[in-house]
Amino acid sequence: MLASRNSSSHSTFFILLGIPGLENYQFWVAFPFCVMYIVAVTGNIIILHIIRIDHTLHEPMYLFLAMLATTDLIMSSSTQPKMLAILWFHDHKIEYHACLIQVFFIHAFSSVESGVLMAMALDRYVAICFPLQHSSILTTSVVIKLGAAVMVRGLLWVSPFCFMISRMPFCPNKVIPQSYCEHMAVLKLVCADTRVNRGYGLFVAFSVVGFDIIVISVSYVMILKAVLRLPPGEARLKAFGTCASHIGVILALYIPALFTFLTHRFGHHVPRVVHIMFANVYLLVPPMLNPIIYGVRTKQIRDRVIQGCCGKGF
Repeated sequence: MLASRNSSSHSTFFILLGIPGLENYQFWVAFPFCVMYIVAVTGNIIILHIIRIDHTLHEPMYLFLAMLATTDLIMSSSTQPKMLAILWFHDHKIEYHACLIQVFFIHAFSSVESGVLMAMALDRYVAICFPLQHSSILTTSVVIKLGAAVMVRGLLWVSPFCFMISRMPFCPNKVIPQSYCEHMAVLKLVCADTRVNRGYGLFVAFSVVGFDIIVISVSYVMILKAVLRLPPGEARLKAFGTCASHIGVILALYIPALFTFLTHRFGHHVPRVVHIMFANVYLLVPPMLNPIIYGVRTKQIRDRVIQGCCGKGF
């Protein structure tokens, strides 16, 4: 079952267990996951379609929202179809290169998602704190450059993961006790010194997430200061509600992601089923919530959805 490439032994396939500890319930657990995946795909496709056909929405906020929707589609679709096949049809085998591709897409587009949320926080900060200069600061050109920078950062930072793993020998054990191939889970099957890989993983995680969280935090602190200067009333309550919902979505990404990341390295006493459920939540819940929080709660997009539902078309 082992093939030799570049003087290293690689498994031709791995075995994904799904959700260890819930083997007797995996068939039923798959149903809510499937519903969330359908909501995520449908919601993000609708958001992209509305922004594409409505030229009045070709503004920084909606262009960033389109980037977020695209990222969510890629991130959720890179894992959920295979996970549902495991839980429903016991299709536990995944080919070696397919596993590496999953590793790449999961981590690259998690980085992109984090960067897009950072860019959206900056956009809201400029729009609220410098409303008169917003259009001149965040031009279409600047938005495209920000999006490109976020994408390039994700691709460049994560590519070494796959390259380093592809050069390493694997042990005879081919079992990954998860629903998908994640960097640290695959790295645990390597029969070699993995300190460089682990160190690089820590560097990428803390540099990317650390920088983005700092920018997001500073942006929302400044936004909240501006909101508090508003006179008490409906406008202030609406602004608080918007900020709270946005922060909730951001936390829904970062908390499970950091929990999963740190548990792989330090959480040896965390029950495996808890770890795996958090790992699945982090790749599925944000893509499901983002179209609702950033899309449906936005009046222009909500009006277009209502028009479509009433038979007037998008």
